Amino acid sequence: MKKLILAAFVLTMLAGSVAAQQKFSTEDFNKNLGKTGTLCDTIYSLKIVSDTLTLLNMGGAYPNQKYTVAIIGNHISLDWTTLKGKPLCVTGVFEMYKGRPEIEIADPDKINLKQK
Repeated sequence: MKKLILAAFVLTMLAGSVAAQQKFSTEDFNKNLGKTGTLCDTIYSLKIVSDTLTLLNMGGAYPNQKYTVAIIGNHISLDWTTLKGKPLCVTGVFEMYKGRPEIEIADPDKINLKQK
């Protein structure tokens, strides 16, 4: 019985954390700094800085992007050459980097290509 109660408690906690991850629009980015959320938009341009850093400019091409997604690490397997013009959803903490909106992603599970 204790195992059943513990399992129910864990499931309740997990459900609460998933519900807490809201989808934010780019207009809401600044008022949600420091919060975790999901943004979906089109990739307009990208820059592979190194084998462990790729920058995706979303909502507009650099330097007029709405925000940048910084992909950290080399364990994310996306075909970078075919991403331009595709819709993408990312989940991460909303931050500012040098005065510009940015989401930093290191976990492949936080990146989802949207199907048109």
